[in-house]
Amino acid sequence: MIQDENVTPGYCFLQLLRSDEPLFETNIPHEHYIRDSIGRIILRNTFRTSFKRENTERHGPSNAVSRVKGYHELHIVFAFPCNSQLQHFLERPGVMRWLSSESVRYAASCDCFVVGTSSKIATYPEIEWRISTSLLERCLMFNLNITQLQCYVLMKIILKNILNPHTVNALSSFMCKTVLLHCIENTEQNIWKRDNLFICLSYCLLELNSHLQNENCPHFIISDNNLMAGQFTAEEKRDVLQKLCDIIQSDGRCFLRISMDNISQRLQVKLSTIVHFACSFQTSLEIYEHCSSSLFFSFMKLISGWLLHIFKCLSNGHICNHKQIILRLKYYSGEGNRLEQLASRYMAPFLCSTLGLIMESSSIEHNNLVQYEALKWLSLGLNSDVTSGRLKLASMFYCVGDMDRAKFILRQTESRYNSTVVEPVCGCWLYPHTIRSAEFKRKCSELSENCINSITSCCVKFLQAEVNCVPRELRYEMMRSTQDDMPYRSMFEILWMNYAVVDSLPYLYFLQYKTYGHLQRQQDQQRALSNLVEVIFTGRNFGHRETALNLLGQCLEEEDKPREALQCYMCSLQQKRTK
Repeated sequence: MIQDENVTPGYCFLQLLRSDEPLFETNIPHEHYIRDSIGRIILRNTFRTSFKRENTERHGPSNAVSRVKGYHELHIVFAFPCNSQLQHFLERPGVMRWLSSESVRYAASCDCFVVGTSSKIATYPEIEWRISTSLLERCLMFNLNITQLQCYVLMKIILKNILNPHTVNALSSFMCKTVLLHCIENTEQNIWKRDNLFICLSYCLLELNSHLQNENCPHFIISDNNLMAGQFTAEEKRDVLQKLCDIIQSDGRCFLRISMDNISQRLQVKLSTIVHFACSFQTSLEIYEHCSSSLFFSFMKLISGWLLHIFKCLSNGHICNHKQIILRLKYYSGEGNRLEQLASRYMAPFLCSTLGLIMESSSIEHNNLVQYEALKWLSLGLNSDVTSGRLKLASMFYCVGDMDRAKFILRQTESRYNSTVVEPVCGCWLYPHTIRSAEFKRKCSELSENCINSITSCCVKFLQAEVNCVPRELRYEMMRSTQDDMPYRSMFEILWMNYAVVDSLPYLYFLQYKTYGHLQRQQDQQRALSNLVEVIFTGRNFGHRETALNLLGQCLEEEDKPREALQCYMCSLQQKRTK
């Protein structure tokens, strides 16, 4: 096997050895070999045609026997076995936490093959052979659960009926399988449940859309091999992207256009009988409340998640960049389409709070004074949701030592947080959540989409550029990992693990505990500590319980309770431990 700069990643040339001793052959034995520019005898990938049967067609590396009525369709692939290319793949932490130990042992002993087909961008297509990991891929597919298999089947149905109905040059089912495997590797396994099927499918389609836009879909095992290299013309890419975008935005209605296996008719029967809802809801009002609350909650969860992507782009903390983003959002809030206006209106206040805190953090570093411009930006972010904008402002006053104003804002924030109505929201990572509050569902059915922020409480995100406006106990969250931990982070954790991120309600009670401590108000301080303990262990839908436990542990250390503090730290480790 030869793999050098002339070979596409994931492919190789095959150089002929002598049969009598371990030396390279110097003579061309027959027409299926050629001599390259430096004298090596290289096997052409057309060698497999000498094994071609009658009535066969070429499909990639295989010879497909024409289907005859009454017989199975047959594909014959000529392949050479080769040494394993899998060691680097097996060292990936996402793979290790997904596969069983038995599957890992099998994968370590798996053979690979080389098959006679070249890449679309090959410099020497006549002599390139593709490295095939089909045995390991087969093992991976046997490790999928039923929801993951259903996702794959649905993606193939969409591919065949909507994306590629008249062409074979666009997306392939192998790309769909690869995207699915990447999604499984980068998410928690408890996401892939039957009642999450549509969410999982949407995630896979979004991931496919991202790969297509970048024209880069890394092979799941040999990541240097880009499956989309040279696959599309600009027109084909534009056409497929448009279709894929329509599918994603259809919220499942695309299946009503699919005739395969009578999917459209069967789905319409399901919808008309409302079998699923009949088990859970008694009236149309309950159905409406369920749907509206789910939509509103998911919308704020997406806003919270997309903020992380914006923060990643602004990770250097440059104030001009933040201002430009905010101005752009303000433009869209007035000039974009209805969805762009809504999203921009809700994202802008969060960024205003972040910009104000970055300014004030810089000011604290130099003179420990409160800047007027920073206060102006923070005030624009107060109504981002019920709590997070106000908690950022309170955090700033706490860090400059203005405990009276911090106390006032925290008391005001607590009075706004009606636990029977307000739902905590975190979009940092995928985790199971349930909306149990009947009052929240009722409010969602009564309020318009412009009032979502009055009944939701997002987690509070502090960038490293805001560090001087973050209490000492929370700053440790920005330095939570060593280099050894980095490979174990999932795709979602990469976005937020270098920030200090905490759920709003635990942070509210933690700040109260610290503020009342400085004001020598022992009774109020103990009440805040009791509230912090209760909300950590009984609260629901929190995305960063491990952070709250760390804060509680430090409060307990301050209370001179080291044993209880240690229990909190140990419990925190169990929440998101290194796999």
